[in-house]
Amino acid sequence: MMQVVPSSREGESALSVAGPRPMEWSTVPHSAPQGPGPNGKQRTSSLLSPIMLLAGHQSAIYTLKFNPSGTVIASGSHDREIFLWNVQGECKNFMVLKGHKNAILDLHWTTDGSQIISASPDKTLRAWDIETGKQIKKMAEHSSYVNSCCSSRRGPPLVVSGSDDGTAKLWDMRQRGAIQTFPDKYQITAVAFSDASDKIFSGGIDNDVKVWDLRKGEVIMTLKGHQDTITGMTLSPDGSYLLTNAMDCKLCIWDMRPYAPQNRCVKILEGHQHNFEKNLLKCSWSPDGSKVTAGSSDRMVYIWDTTTRRILYKLPGHTGSVNECVFHPTEPIVGSCSSDKQIYLGEI
Repeated sequence: MMQVVPSSREGESALSVAGPRPMEWSTVPHSAPQGPGPNGKQRTSSLLSPIMLLAGHQSAIYTLKFNPSGTVIASGSHDREIFLWNVQGECKNFMVLKGHKNAILDLHWTTDGSQIISASPDKTLRAWDIETGKQIKKMAEHSSYVNSCCSSRRGPPLVVSGSDDGTAKLWDMRQRGAIQTFPDKYQITAVAFSDASDKIFSGGIDNDVKVWDLRKGEVIMTLKGHQDTITGMTLSPDGSYLLTNAMDCKLCIWDMRPYAPQNRCVKILEGHQHNFEKNLLKCSWSPDGSKVTAGSSDRMVYIWDTTTRRILYKLPGHTGSVNECVFHPTEPIVGSCSSDKQIYLGEI
């Protein structure tokens, strides 16, 4: 299990005390009504224990997401399998989705929680029915690795994908084949939808975020600021801001509201690492938009306060690169997956 290191004030260098200390897993005061845990600390969530370890994948885990109701977490791994885990009780793995011929690099739940969309270097996206565990759609029009996918929040059941073939493709889950292709000059490593599903965002190895208008089929805005490949992007819960993670070891928050000023990068958050492994480290928002988290190659889970830009938590435990961290939709729980083949669910 994760070792919680008590912070000792003596003997610390002036450097380390200069800023507020990042909190450890178990030192967080909360006023939730769960009652004290085994060590007398107030429990803040319905997790069986303040930290749960989920093990079972045979290889590095690149992506994980809670379903919209927060009862299930799905993880995608280099072992080509998607595992579904219960968030309650012992966090047992209750289903394995098999079909991809290569690693799973990204996955997303549809808004109603009935399906999972997954992306893989096997050049396909696949849609899975969660009731049956069966693959219900295979989207095979990319000519190279599919790095990223995203499903629309509202409106028709749309999915966007980004690939090393230099295109983003738009798919309607009710139709065969891609309904639109957005050609770029460079490999696309991250994609996302706007809140109204009328635009898509793409990021890649040219370091820029491009905003595509679906009606016009062209780039209407380019966001410049990152100095290296964009590895993850996600829209804020209220749809106003885009969070991007890049290999320049920066998280940028971009103001995507219609009449925002010319320089839309409103915040830069730092502290996490990218390294030679060049994993596509993701990033995500807390449900209320007050916090963000990002994968980091230094094996730590980082959580920032979006207002102050301070690191609120720097959580140890993983023994490999943390590839994705996500917030639970309703409870103070964060999930993280790593190249160490393990998932942690921890209350914060």
